[in-house]
Amino acid sequence: MDFESFLRKLPKVDLHCHLAGTLRPTTMAELAAKHGVTLPRPPAQLYEFADFYDFIDILRRGAQVVVDQGDFARVTYEALEDGAEAGNLKHAELFFNPQYFYPNGTTYRTMLDGMIEGLAAATRDFAVSGLLIACVDRQIDPGAAMAILDDVLADRRDLVVGIGLDGPERAGPPAGFGALYRRAGQAGLLRTAHVCEDNQSLAEAPPSHYEDCLDILGCDRLDHGYNLLADPRVVARARAEGRFFTTCTVTSVSKNLERRAKSIARMVELGLNVTVNTDDPQMFHTDIADCYVRLFRATGWGVEQAVMLSLNGVAASWLPDAAKRTLARQFETEIAALQAALA
Repeated sequence: MDFESFLRKLPKVDLHCHLAGTLRPTTMAELAAKHGVTLPRPPAQLYEFADFYDFIDILRRGAQVVVDQGDFARVTYEALEDGAEAGNLKHAELFFNPQYFYPNGTTYRTMLDGMIEGLAAATRDFAVSGLLIACVDRQIDPGAAMAILDDVLADRRDLVVGIGLDGPERAGPPAGFGALYRRAGQAGLLRTAHVCEDNQSLAEAPPSHYEDCLDILGCDRLDHGYNLLADPRVVARARAEGRFFTTCTVTSVSKNLERRAKSIARMVELGLNVTVNTDDPQMFHTDIADCYVRLFRATGWGVEQAVMLSLNGVAASWLPDAAKRTLARQFETEIAALQAALA
């Protein structure tokens, strides 16, 4: 077995994956036809983005075609199917933004019923487990954000384990969501937030946002984090506190791909806890195996780092402790067999 095959067969976890970014272009076209939605451009060009903000626009528009329970079940199932078949995905934690789907007339219960149906079918067919994270796009009125949390808390499901915050940081710095996050934490939800993303400038997504995510939002882990490298003091704090960062190898802004890989490598070098994830796999023309392969090509890393990142995914997951221990043992067994084949 060559090393690239080893990377592709390595058992993996994806903790930073947006459901709206997992739609296959063919699926989006079929659902658009089903619901009479006109796509902004042909499916073949749909995921070619002019810039970060064009990507955000298409991400939201794509949500217009996911309407009923069957739609949610289908896209959730296909997201896990793609990960399992492409890169031996064993567990995923999917972000979903209720605010994207409410304008379709879709209720929160309909979303949940569909996603949970899709997760159950994928677990049955591919032995992939899944959890859900209700996410708020920063470009929202604070009252509307609290209304989303109302829905989450009114219809508690075991598979909805936390809340997240995404979208451009310039539109809604983390400090503005303190009340939302305090209430979520008091209700027992885990908390994460997109922060210090490098597709935005240091002025828009500064290292201080990391501290706000901890001190104001009480985040249990963080998504992205690259811009914090600009401040050694914040890096030192992140290393000491040991929270995991769900980094993503591939970005919507192609000119940032090289810098992204270098940032992830630097985070690992500085002792930060990092996992490798897809973000928006179909929209970024990637998958979980491709994310590993691209990163390792760029960094020159070897087996030691591959094993570390694979097991980091389990450690950073929000699975119950017993399930996490079971998954870790499964990973260790598979990794040992792969290492023997590689040797």
